[in-house]
Amino acid sequence: MPVEVTWWGHATCTVEDSGVRVLTDPLFVGRLAHLRRRRGELPPPEATVAEAVLISHLHSDHLHLASLARLAPGTRLIVPHGAPRAVPGLRRLQNGLRIVEVAPGDEVVVEDLRVRAVPAAHDGRRLPVGPHRSPALGYVIQGEARTYFAGDTGLFDGMADAVGPVDVALLPVGGWGPFLGHGHLNPERAARALAALVPRSAVPVHYGTYWPIGMDAIRPHEFHSPGDEFVRKAARLAPEVAVHRLGHGESVRPEVAR
Repeated sequence: MPVEVTWWGHATCTVEDSGVRVLTDPLFVGRLAHLRRRRGELPPPEATVAEAVLISHLHSDHLHLASLARLAPGTRLIVPHGAPRAVPGLRRLQNGLRIVEVAPGDEVVVEDLRVRAVPAAHDGRRLPVGPHRSPALGYVIQGEARTYFAGDTGLFDGMADAVGPVDVALLPVGGWGPFLGHGHLNPERAARALAALVPRSAVPVHYGTYWPIGMDAIRPHEFHSPGDEFVRKAARLAPEVAVHRLGHGESVRPEVAR
């Protein structure tokens, strides 16, 4: 069957390829600290069903313990190397989940898929301060298609070589605040990444879901616009790539044959 991508909001996606479901950075709550979900209904229970779950880095909007606790026992959880040591609460989930630690270059076989960890240019620490114990990662999911989930990353030298050839790219184009620091892609940088990677299809993610309480009324355009802005910039910088701007909970079966 063709690959299918469903965007549940923020960095949470389901990629189904070869009949195997892979879930990325699950975040299934209406509020996280000072952030409130401003778009899209909470993902339904079926969104938690997957053969494998990928965690890109340890920030709490990407490694969210309460959301991981909703996964079915026996689900394989692929995390950056050192994550259980850096996040003690993760160790409490080890009795129910099969946790696999990976570093860039490592591969994990999940039924008919191969999942390869690739580098990301992002601060992978659990907290804003503290030791660098775990790398930030992206992943390439290879089955009938090669789907790149970038997690959180900035542009970096050698990005296309590190990721390798891909058919579909799930790229972050925004964040949860009006200012994106080092280690993030905004619409312009995401379009430049797209031009370097040259997949057949792309889906913008990591924007327009969570926003600091009250700030959506002050600077709403910075919350709503990154997806459309990415579409425009991608059309200029990577016109050969089909960009699918999904709504929350929407799915697409991108064309992957070359």
